[in-house]
Amino acid sequence: MKSKTWRALLAAISVAVSMPAAMADTKKPLTPQEQEIRKAVEQVVSNPDVIDSVTKTSYGNFYEVVLTNGDILYVEPNGGFLISGSLVDIKAKRNVTADRLKELSQINFADLPLANAIKQVKGNGKRVLVTFEDPNCSYCKKLARDLVNIKDTTVYTFLIPILAEDSKKKSEAIWCSQDRAKAWNDWMVDNKMPVGGTKACDTPIAKNMDLQKRFRINGTPTMFLVDGSRLGGYVQPAELERSITEATDKVAKK
Repeated sequence: MKSKTWRALLAAISVAVSMPAAMADTKKPLTPQEQEIRKAVEQVVSNPDVIDSVTKTSYGNFYEVVLTNGDILYVEPNGGFLISGSLVDIKAKRNVTADRLKELSQINFADLPLANAIKQVKGNGKRVLVTFEDPNCSYCKKLARDLVNIKDTTVYTFLIPILAEDSKKKSEAIWCSQDRAKAWNDWMVDNKMPVGGTKACDTPIAKNMDLQKRFRINGTPTMFLVDGSRLGGYVQPAELERSITEATDKVAKK
C-alpha cells in the first residue's frame, strides 16, 4: 500500500474514535482467533477503541473488522495482510462489502423516538418516512420542496444542527414555534424564518444529536424507511417514492 493511501486509511480510522457504534450493546465475546485478529489490527490503528467488531466471514477466508465509523476492513486469518476497500464475489458478481454496509446501516425502526421529530401528515399518512436534517442543508431544502407534493405519507423530521454555527439557533426557533411543521416549511421551502410568537422552550435537539451519533449519521439529509433501511443523501422524487412504497409493502407482508 502506498504511503499516501496508508496515511489516508489511518486518518479515516482515527476519525472513527468520536463515532460510537450503532449497536454497541449487542456485541458478543470474541473467540480466541478473533482476539488475535483484533490485536493485529490494533498494531496499525491509532486507538483500539475504533474497532467495533471482529467476526469470521462466511465467504472467502477473511475476518471482517467493522470500525466505529461504519467502515469495513478484511484481515487474513494469520493477521498478516489487511484489505481496505470493496470485496467482490466474482462468481456471483456481487459487491460483498456494499451489501454488508447496507446491512450495517439498517436500524430497528421501533428505536426511533418519533415524538422528538417534526411531524407532517400528507394525505392519509399511511406510509412513513423519517428524515434527519439540518436547517442550513441545501439538499434538505431541495428535499423539502419535493415533499410538499408527496402523497399519503407521514414525514417525521429530526433536527440535527451539524453544518453551521447558527444551525442550532434555527433548529430551536423552528421547534419552539407554535406550528412546527409550518415553521419548518416556511424556512426550508420559502426561506422565511419564524418571527414573533416564538418563545424559548425545551427541545429534543441534544437527544437528536445522541441519536445521530448512535446511527452514524454523518451528513444530511439522511432518511430511514419503515423497514429500517437507510437512504443517505438527496434522492430523486421518483426513486424516493419507489423506495417508500417498497419498504411499506415489505413490512405489510411480514
